[in-house]
Amino acid sequence: MHRTERNEARRINLAWAILVIATLASWWLAEDPSAHRLGLIASGIVLALSAIKGLVIALDFMELGHAPKLWRRSLLAWLCVILAVIFATRFFS
Repeated sequence: MHRTERNEARRINLAWAILVIATLASWWLAEDPSAHRLGLIASGIVLALSAIKGLVIALDFMELGHAPKLWRRSLLAWLCVILAVIFATRFFS
């Protein structure tokens, strides 16, 4: 295995681990009765974890890190808009 292939495999494994940890943390915050007392803070943390997961998926698995700037910026702007709408509906309703 070449050095670049090892680095690529290591990067993908790290991205996968980040996604799994963020998913488990989100699940715990949503389902654990003791975490419910955090209320809006837990919701904010879950939204932040969702943003991180979206970035990892877009930049690593969709390989937008190597895409033209227009595609990368468009997708990241879409992610920001979606998260802002969710934030607004959760916190201001």
